[in-house]
Amino acid sequence: MLDPKLIRHELEATAARLLTKGFELDVQLVQSLEDQRKGLQVETEELQATRNMQSKAIGQAKSKGEDIQPLLDAVANLGDQLNSKKQELEVVQSRLNELLMTIPNVPDASVPVGKSEEDNVEVRNWGDPTEFTFAARDHVDITAASGKMGFEEATKITGSRFVTLRGQLAQLQRALTQFMLNVHTIEHGYEEIYVPYIVNRESLTGTGQLPKFEEDLFKLEDERDFYLIPTAEVPVTNMVRDEILDAAALPQKYVCHSPCFRSEAGSYGRDTRGMIRQHQFEKVELVMMVRPEDSWAALEELVANAEAILQKLGLPYRVVNLCGGDLGFAAAKTYDLEVWLPGQGKYREISSCSNFLDFQTRRMQARWRNPETGKPELMHTINGSALAVGRTLVALLENYQQEDGSVRIPQALQSYMGGETVISLES
Repeated sequence: MLDPKLIRHELEATAARLLTKGFELDVQLVQSLEDQRKGLQVETEELQATRNMQSKAIGQAKSKGEDIQPLLDAVANLGDQLNSKKQELEVVQSRLNELLMTIPNVPDASVPVGKSEEDNVEVRNWGDPTEFTFAARDHVDITAASGKMGFEEATKITGSRFVTLRGQLAQLQRALTQFMLNVHTIEHGYEEIYVPYIVNRESLTGTGQLPKFEEDLFKLEDERDFYLIPTAEVPVTNMVRDEILDAAALPQKYVCHSPCFRSEAGSYGRDTRGMIRQHQFEKVELVMMVRPEDSWAALEELVANAEAILQKLGLPYRVVNLCGGDLGFAAAKTYDLEVWLPGQGKYREISSCSNFLDFQTRRMQARWRNPETGKPELMHTINGSALAVGRTLVALLENYQQEDGSVRIPQALQSYMGGETVISLES
């Protein structure tokens, strides 16, 4: 949630910056509600002050033995007026809060102007796109003969956009997960954490998925208002909800492997072939909670940690700075890592790394105590995939494919695969 001070004191400037994200703020409505709030606040404070004075006068009159009934009647009337104004103020404040919950985070000044992914700006790239002496196939064709990647089988079990993996493909996915967790815990200093895969409404509201993106979630038919997690970001970040951490506890760096569940309601018809866009997939997620002055450096660190996985696997990729029109609701800035997929002949997103500043922590009331002031302040949150496991599996299959239908195993994964160097995917 945005800082209410931006709405109160920098409304026009904030509205202009939000246009970079393609969001048109209803300035007139916001201003109207804010004017009502201010007016009711002033009236409430004046009535409270008057009642306090009257109460004091009653005490003085009583001590002098004077008739206090007229004063009591006046105070009673003031009390009714005060309660009425408080109720009006509560209604307006509630409407204002509901409106604030629908306003996205303001893009950082370093975010490029643009309307779609076509306007994203490449920051750097690593490795040359893989070339072959034969016609490159995509992961669906590579695995078709073996039957080890089962889309029809999963459709029978559940429905479209699910998959089953068998044998060495299932083992390779498990190897990728273990490899990522080991790199991030041993080399990058993250603490591994296990979290629930079901969360409540408060958790999704805290990280910004609700109320705006409810249709993209899988909600359980349960009176407790439970949802399947769309990403481990939600439960991990919400561990600090309603907490005040000591300064010495920051930064907090977590790595979490989890399944992710997304209805993909807003992406109907996109990427229906293969494993690129599934309703259930796995990620290894990185989450940081840091002091405000450290958040931009933390974002760069997190991106470098995600890049390290791709480099160790020898997968060509590029880093792009998302333009305003492609930026997520809660993010102030996002870098996407896009891996080269020979089967498609283009780069595809494999990780999004974002700085949310205090947008999430204001919703969650996640704070740290500043030792210089002794007062609680909002911390900043950063998160990113490192990496999306299914898409990494796809990238490995397509970049390490061989003409005979087999797939080479990168050296970094061979110890996780029992020393095997090649996967045979023939029938």
